[in-house]
This record gives sequence, C-alpha cells and structure tokens, in this order.
Amino acid sequence: MSVEISWFSALCDDDYEFLGVEDPDLASSWEHCRDIVLTADRNGFDNILLPSGYTLGIDSVAFAGGIAPLVEQIQLLLAVRMGEMWLPQLARQLATIDQMLNGRLTINIISSDIPGESLESAPRYQRTIEWMQVLRQLLNGESIDFHGDFVDLELDPPRARTVSGTCPPFYFGGFSPAAKACAAQEADVFLTWPDTVGSVAATVQEMTELAAGHDRELHYGLRSHVIVRETEAEARAAADRLISRLDPETGLEIKQRALDTASVGVARQSALRDSADGDGYAEPHLWTGIGKARSGAGAAIVGSPDQVAAKLQEYIDVGIGAFILSGYPHIAECDLFAEMVLPQLDHGPLT
Repeated sequence: MSVEISWFSALCDDDYEFLGVEDPDLASSWEHCRDIVLTADRNGFDNILLPSGYTLGIDSVAFAGGIAPLVEQIQLLLAVRMGEMWLPQLARQLATIDQMLNGRLTINIISSDIPGESLESAPRYQRTIEWMQVLRQLLNGESIDFHGDFVDLELDPPRARTVSGTCPPFYFGGFSPAAKACAAQEADVFLTWPDTVGSVAATVQEMTELAAGHDRELHYGLRSHVIVRETEAEARAAADRLISRLDPETGLEIKQRALDTASVGVARQSALRDSADGDGYAEPHLWTGIGKARSGAGAAIVGSPDQVAAKLQEYIDVGIGAFILSGYPHIAECDLFAEMVLPQLDHGPLT
C-alpha cells in the first residue's frame, strides 16, 4: 500500500538542536524555511506542511508563493486559518499558487481563533464549516449564493483556477466533538497527532463512522516527530540529548505560545505523556519527551531504521495513509530519515 510521506517546514519558530534553547540560525526565516523545503524536495518527500501562526514565525501563504517556483516535485501542504482572510481573496491566492506548482497544492484547514478574537468551540467550527464549503465551491469554479451565520456572499468564481479546475484536498485535524463533526462533513484527510497504535485505530474507526453518516469517506494522516539513528541505543541517546538542556519553565512558556493550548487534542497529548514509562515511552518506540516543550504533536517515533519503518507500518495497518513527519533540527533529521527509512517505504502523493 502506497502512503504519502511528508516533512515539515518550521515557519512557526519550531526548530532546535536542543529543545527550548533558541538558536538564531534555526529561527523561522525565509532562508531557513526555504532550505528545509528544498531539502525535503531533493530527498524525495511527497509533501511538506507549511504551518500558520500569527505571533510566531512568518506567513504561510506568502511563503508558499515564494517557494512554489523553486520546488521540483514536492507538493505543498499550505496551512490557512478559516476566517483570517477574505474568502474571495484566499480562493484567488490558492488557485494562483496551485498554478505555480503545476497542480501540486494541498490545503491544511486550521480552525483556531484568529488574531484579536476568541470564539467558543461550536460557533468557531460552524464558521470553519461555512468557510470550507464556500472555499471549495470557489476553487471548483462554482458561483456562490451562500447565506450562513458567518458567510453571506453572492459571487461568481474568480477567473484564476487551479490546474485541475477543482479544489485541492482539505487536510484537517481536531479532536473535540465539534471538530470531528466538521471533519466528517467537509474534510478530505483527517489528521491525528501521535498516539498509541490502539488509540489511532480507534480514532480512524470513529471518524469512518462519522463520515459515513454524511455518505463520505476520509483518508487519514498522522502528524509525528521522528528520531532515527543506526541503532536503537543511538536513537534513544539522541532523544535524551534533545531535551538535555530544557528548562521546565522555558518548556511551559513555549507550549503556552500556541493558540491551541486548551484544546482536546492537547489534553490527549498530555495524558499520553502522563502514561509513559520513566524514560518517556508510551509504548515501544513512541517517545513523549518532545511534549515537554510543545503543545501540539508532542511525541516522536524513535528507533533504528527498521524499527521506525515497522512502527510506521503498524499505523498503516490501522488505516493511516499519510504521515507528516519532522525532527530536530529539521534539515538534519530530514536527511537522516530520507537516507535510512524512506527507501523502505512504498510512498507517493495521497490524492
């Protein structure tokens, strides 16, 4: 079974040699994030996530427009926050970037609060549903006559169209009941954070049933960090080294920078870390130490090349068809994974 293997470009100030110790050379910048993307492209990854944040790093849409002419084969998974931009403008921007990529754009839908406001979960996800519906229609070249709680729009589609003439796939993650309902109704790829294989299997089963209620089918993706070395002992030592200079107060401050610190998904990552053994492993090769300084995806797959490939296969066996991986520092770990693990995987674009 072919799976999509993606990497991560640290647009939101998330790159370290030692977790929590800032390094100016690894700070989010056009030059550094460009180099991460070009490394992943050269190494044969299928896609790369360009995350979005307001207080952290650089803008994802502007970055995508800059990097699109420089990549050769990789897709871009461009994160956009629903409600942050005017819908007709966003549709035109996305269609233009897709043209620049010769049809290799994918879209990561973000439902977090937008800067300067705070909405309760139910209305925030209602806004996200409306934005996803209208954005899809516009990118499909359809006229809009939509009157909802958050979108009130009558408009013909822009002349700018995607290469295929249709909307790129929507990748979406969220673990609250409202988020899952939104994904079942509107997403194409449901993303989950690192968890035990059994928990991931249960999430896939739950989302499959929810999507079936809308006569829909979903693909599934897993967002995780990875640490691979020649031997398991070397990989575990690299994990320990990564957090060896982490001050607990600094770790807490880094986690609280994110806009999603109170989410259901973050709570699950904390519970996973609490369930781990004394070395931070929630189950074989699933290490939770990264969660000491990260509010979101807070675990890593750790091991030798064969062990990491086998762990990925366990997730594939329960329904995961795409992986968004990262490691610290992002360029160095990208090279290691590409050399040691990627050749073992049957991979290609998901959609």
